[in-house]
Amino acid sequence: MRQTKHWIGLLAFVLMACGGPKKEPEMKNEIQKKADEFASFKLTTDLSVLTEKEKQMLPYLFQAARLMDDIFWKEAYGDKNEILGKATDPATEKFIRINYGPWERLNDNKPFLEGLGPKPAGAGFYPADMTKAEFEAWNNPDKTSLYTKIERAEDGSLKAVPYHEAFAAEITQAADLIKKAAELAEDPGLKKYLELRAEALLTDRYFESDMAWMDMKTNTIDFVVGPIESYEDQLFGYKAAHEAYILVKDQEWSKKLDRFAALLPKLQKDLPCDPAYKNEMPGSDSDLNAYDVVFYAGDCNAGSKTIAINLPNDEKVRAEKGSRKLQLKNAMQAKFDKIMLPIAGLLIDPEQISHVKFDAFFENTMFHEVSHGLGLGKTIKGDQTVRQALKETYSSIEEGKADILGLWCVYKLSEMGELKDKDLMDNFVTFMAGIFRSIRFGAASAHGKANMMRFNYFEEAGAFVRNPETGYYHVDFEKMKQAMFDLSALILKIQGDGDYDQAVRLLQEKSVVKEDLQKDLDRIAGAGIPRDIVFEQGPEALGLQ
Repeated sequence: MRQTKHWIGLLAFVLMACGGPKKEPEMKNEIQKKADEFASFKLTTDLSVLTEKEKQMLPYLFQAARLMDDIFWKEAYGDKNEILGKATDPATEKFIRINYGPWERLNDNKPFLEGLGPKPAGAGFYPADMTKAEFEAWNNPDKTSLYTKIERAEDGSLKAVPYHEAFAAEITQAADLIKKAAELAEDPGLKKYLELRAEALLTDRYFESDMAWMDMKTNTIDFVVGPIESYEDQLFGYKAAHEAYILVKDQEWSKKLDRFAALLPKLQKDLPCDPAYKNEMPGSDSDLNAYDVVFYAGDCNAGSKTIAINLPNDEKVRAEKGSRKLQLKNAMQAKFDKIMLPIAGLLIDPEQISHVKFDAFFENTMFHEVSHGLGLGKTIKGDQTVRQALKETYSSIEEGKADILGLWCVYKLSEMGELKDKDLMDNFVTFMAGIFRSIRFGAASAHGKANMMRFNYFEEAGAFVRNPETGYYHVDFEKMKQAMFDLSALILKIQGDGDYDQAVRLLQEKSVVKEDLQKDLDRIAGAGIPRDIVFEQGPEALGLQ
């Protein structure tokens, strides 16, 4: 749990020109504006596609998901009641809840409450007073585990505490709830997965439940739960944070996507890089499905909201079975309508605005997730995973890879004749508009860094031209295509080599917001375009209470 007494007290807000701090009403107004940048969206779906027993499962899943949310508060901040108690108005409380703490996730994790210093890079996964050098000198085989929390022992030394012990109260309750949901499950694959996932939470051994999750093919309800992504750990990128999604499969859209999963081996073979950097073969059981998401909890609900999932992250599972790519169609549509289209109208050349389309946005996002399964899971030397070799840069480099290879996948599938009647300009221009959307997530976000890196790389390659008089961006198809090939090869090589120093240099040189881009981001903010979305969700939103 976060030890706030060790933090250095610093003012959260920039000093005014006169040299004094902002007055409280001014700070409240600023927080109100920030909170209003998140457009509300209700998460619903057609519950008539569920059986009666599936509907009876939902309350157990909602309760288990909320327990993951409670754990994530501890990982991201500490005592949520303590920080929520500092909110003196509804806007401040809303903004604390959006950020899971007093640091603004989409503004480089800057504090927005007085008296707090910067957010620790290791969040709540490590002791606040631990240094990198101390950790690296510590000889403990469990220290880099995704599922251990690092704490101080009584003698002041470091110790690795398994998650199921560190969060025993919440984990025990969640496992019991998931077992009750499993008793109601009629789909054999879902039943087996839920039973194994409950046990995995109690033991921190997730391999068997991940394999069972990959074997699910006919379920309508899906429940992604546990410690999964490592974005929150910006010190080393080792520690997974807790989250949960409750999902209802869109059978019609999922059928449209089925055929693409079988093409993964072909895509891996044809990657635009030297053979050494594509000599792994993705598992053959990968699948693509579309869902309505009805609940987000924990890590996935913090700051910018996830609109697609590619799991499991375990390299052993991926090697044997591949991964599943889940497209969260209702949340994706909300971001396109409320954010993407308004941004495109402001910044994309009117001659190309007709190319910004939801189908292209869906494809780009879907193949982003597909691309997480491409390339190498281990370095070409084979002595480390890419995640281990790239340390805290891994998440940003991996997101950069998935972004650029996602576009390449669309290009390649079109070339193969698998995407019929495809105007690739739709995907290229929509991709460009999507960069502006994601850059607004800020440098503290792996996705924000990846988009800034790509924006600057594309700009230097002439992939787009900005009209200085109008501020409109015009995509050059051929130059963007070449930049796509070149950046793909560069990132795949960095990952395959496990070249940490090159990863650091690439991010430092390219993850910079230059003057013209900042002006355009200010224009977006000035136009009142939402930064992201916030959900009305839960049983009430579904009409269950």
